[in-house]
Amino acid sequence: MDAINIACSRPYQVLVGSGLLDEAGAKIAGVTGCCTAALVADDTVDALYGDRVQGSLERAGCRVARFCFPHGEQSKDMGTYVRLLNFLAENRLTRGDAVIALGGGVTGDLAGFAAATFLRGVPLVQLPTTLLAAVDSSVGGKTAVDLPQGKNLAGAFHQPSLVLCDCGTLDTLPDGVFRDGCAEVIKYGVLCDEEFFDSLQKPINEQREAVIARCVRIKSDIVIRDEQDRGERQLLNLGHTVGHAVEQCSGFSVSHGHAVAIGMAYAARAAFRRGLCRRDCPARIEEMLRLYGLPVRADWAPEALAQAALSDKKRRGGHITLVVPEAIGRCVLYPLPVDGLADWIRSGEDTL
Repeated sequence: MDAINIACSRPYQVLVGSGLLDEAGAKIAGVTGCCTAALVADDTVDALYGDRVQGSLERAGCRVARFCFPHGEQSKDMGTYVRLLNFLAENRLTRGDAVIALGGGVTGDLAGFAAATFLRGVPLVQLPTTLLAAVDSSVGGKTAVDLPQGKNLAGAFHQPSLVLCDCGTLDTLPDGVFRDGCAEVIKYGVLCDEEFFDSLQKPINEQREAVIARCVRIKSDIVIRDEQDRGERQLLNLGHTVGHAVEQCSGFSVSHGHAVAIGMAYAARAAFRRGLCRRDCPARIEEMLRLYGLPVRADWAPEALAQAALSDKKRRGGHITLVVPEAIGRCVLYPLPVDGLADWIRSGEDTL
């Protein structure tokens, strides 16, 4: 098992290993001291792991209240969020209790936002069951739900009290969901670790504990320096401006990781055509994405993608901040006037 300490405003540990769901109750009770645990999961994950986690919590002396919702990004909305708040109130959670997010990024974001706002904040524990959630969304304290105008527009920073990444849960992932996580793993290599990027030539699934731990350490280092996302932390949005636009244009039929893969490919190709990165950078990124069966092109016009991106949180007034790779392992923030975004996306459309 690997233990990573996150030394932010509310320090906590991320534990990475196998069999952690069976130990979850004791670890959660030890950290939070909760009497009641509100266990939040979508219907797919609840059927797979809900009873197992509930049993672990009950053995540790916790009363368990389970909230189950339909799987999919479409459930990460204000309606589900309000239903969850009402559930927490009906079960009389106090600030001495805890919300447990069991699942992928949708569950973590939804449960985290409810935990951040119920009683002005109750303890949150993340139990990620997807590769994407393990390496990215479960760490760092970002919580949110979507609005019709865009992704993650209503949210709060709320650091978890504990994150338990049980690598055994990856065995039940559909191939497409596992590939979503691979896109985020590749992102970390492009951002700041060329050696790690090259190591992904060996299948991620054959080195998953080490890969998850490395990604968490990269993210934790950045989050510690910029917890509130005012500067350096924005680098973690590599591929996300175009990626979120692809998700929205597709009606969320394109999953988050696949959309981020497209966004990374666009960012690299556009950067090269603007003279901002080395020629080999886009080709290496595309080669790695294709190795994991990830897409590198979108089916929507640049104008449609740019319009969808205008509601992106990274927009400040008349500018939007893009993340641009200069080389594998080195990225920079690049402010761009919003009226130039469609042309930027157009320059990233075609392979070199």
